[in-house]
Parts: sequence; C-alpha cells; structure tokens
Amino acid sequence: MTAINERATAIRWIQDQIADYGLTLEELEAAGCFDPPPPPAPAPPPAVCYRNAEGLTWDGQGEMPSWLKRAVNAGQSVEFYRAG
Repeated sequence: MTAINERATAIRWIQDQIADYGLTLEELEAAGCFDPPPPPAPAPPPAVCYRNAEGLTWDGQGEMPSWLKRAVNAGQSVEFYRAG
C-alpha cells in the first residue's frame, strides 16, 4: 500500500469514527486534538568521562581538551583521569 493510499485509508477511518460517535469539530478542538505537540524534552547533558583535580571535564567526544593533552604529553595515562 502506498503512502497516499494509507493516508486516504486513515482519513476514511477518522471520518467513520467521527460519524459513529457523533463528534463535532468544536468537541475535538476542546479536547485538544489540534493543539501542537509539546516540545521535546531537552537532551541530558553528556556524561563526564574524564576529570582532573581542578574539576575540568571532558565527555570523550570531539577533540581532546588542552588540559588532558598536556597531561598525556607529560607522560600521564588518559585512564588516570577517567571519572567514575
């Protein structure tokens, strides 16, 4: 079934339900059927994967921050800063 046929079938079903239950446009509007959907919930902040003693953090995504690069270049293991 194509998207156009599915849409037409859905419209016919809605029309049948409206007729079967004697619904009016005003009743559907009052019930909020045409209200816009609520905005999506904000995304949670990224989990902290690495943290130093000063409280600087990195979630492990994107380029490594300068504080961690300096530590690694000085011979420290990245795993030393793993949070958790």
